[in-house]
Amino acid sequence: MTHTSQVVVIGGGQAGLAAGYHLRRLGLDFVILDAQITPGGAWQHTWDSLHLFSPAAYSSLPGRLMPTQIGETYPDAQHVVEYLTDYEKRYELPVERPVRVLGVHRDGPLLRVETDSGTWRARAVISATGAWWRPFLPAVSGRADFEGRQLHTVEYHSPDEFTGRRVVVVGGGNSGAQIAADLAHATQLTWVTQRPPSFLADDIDGRALFDTATARRRALDEGRTDTGGVASLGDIVAVPPVRAARDRGLLAARPMFSRLVPDGVEWADGTRSEADAIIWCTGFRPTLSHLTPLQLRGGRGRIATEGTRAVGEPRLHLLGYGDWTGPASATLIGVGRPAREAAREISALLTAGAT
Repeated sequence: MTHTSQVVVIGGGQAGLAAGYHLRRLGLDFVILDAQITPGGAWQHTWDSLHLFSPAAYSSLPGRLMPTQIGETYPDAQHVVEYLTDYEKRYELPVERPVRVLGVHRDGPLLRVETDSGTWRARAVISATGAWWRPFLPAVSGRADFEGRQLHTVEYHSPDEFTGRRVVVVGGGNSGAQIAADLAHATQLTWVTQRPPSFLADDIDGRALFDTATARRRALDEGRTDTGGVASLGDIVAVPPVRAARDRGLLAARPMFSRLVPDGVEWADGTRSEADAIIWCTGFRPTLSHLTPLQLRGGRGRIATEGTRAVGEPRLHLLGYGDWTGPASATLIGVGRPAREAAREISALLTAGAT
């Protein structure tokens, strides 16, 4: 079956919904194709104890403040899922699910979006698939030799399944610190980081991070000195559970090991730590395989963009993948502005094409 729409948005998580909000305000005809069975994007697949870095009011999509969660300064993931579900219904966003996009192709004046549920033809496409679906595992010697369990952040849910076990958590970012803190009380934990962990000041949360990222982008756009952005502040937001574990001395990180052995990990000096499980909190890569037919990939697997617009295909916009598609665009509060800019550019493109 073939469908037509002015705009196809690929991905029904926070970035796709923000795009839908602005497309609707501009009166454009669009559809959102979401591979998930239910609303909530990647938030419905996170670990149980995950909390936002910011209070609810500073974690909102355009047009609708996130309500506070009773008893929580920083809302948990389930609260975010409920918010996104309500947001989708409130604005009557046209989400089709589950629809998995297989590829986006040039088709004369249109873009052809092939899916497992038919074909859509559109004058513009917004790709908003995020990165959760493409976990990254580093090349480490001996990884195939380890006889215990190995899992990535995306597969971790709670400390219950590791109680009393020897667990190595690899990664010095926010997910590594939060999962290490989650496990610190119930397991024999070894936390391993590439460089010494750098905690942000305790009073810095997502509000300050968004302001800092925005200020850096403004400075770069105006030709001023690079402020360093969020990276200049540190790597880890000291949310309450992380702060508590750190202050109790439970988050003493060791440097990265050199290889895995059958029963654990080994450092360059020959010292070893036995392990029943290794959790790789080593990040993600953008989920862009559906754009392969357009042949736009550049260095580091990214697609060159001006703002959110793909340099090599002006009918394509990328939204929510990180600072290269808009300052803090991978966050709830940060995605609104680049979503608005993408919708406006697409509206101008469609208007120009109609004259």
